[in-house]
Amino acid sequence: MTATVAYDDVEVGTQLPEQAFPIRRVDLVRYCGASGDFNVIHWNERLATAVGLPNVIAHGMFTMAAAARLVTDWAGDPGAVVEYGVRFSSPVPVPDDSEGATIRVTGVVEKKLDGDRVVVNLTVRADSVESKVLTAARATVQLA
Repeated sequence: MTATVAYDDVEVGTQLPEQAFPIRRVDLVRYCGASGDFNVIHWNERLATAVGLPNVIAHGMFTMAAAARLVTDWAGDPGAVVEYGVRFSSPVPVPDDSEGATIRVTGVVEKKLDGDRVVVNLTVRADSVESKVLTAARATVQLA
């Protein structure tokens, strides 16, 4: 697959459309199985709060992957992301209800590089957390 966004059609400052990604407890349980990370803070509220957390929290890597979807959806090809990194700054509490939590992701093209690549900066916030949940979130994307 090849990215569907053309390098020549993108300028520094191009805004990627905001996306919201719901996270429910069932998603965390599924991620535990897929990743092999069964740490109780990701599925057991009693133990999560006993260690000082506000609730069960989403896996950092789950949050990171969800945020990357903004870029892969925009580019039209998950393989177009050639580099991606973040810093984990705040946990995402996930209540045990039908709504769960929601992370909101925005992005902006920070710079254009040689070889039809762009750097996209991401802003990632959870509705339940005042601060960003990921900082220094940045993806390098190979465009068409």
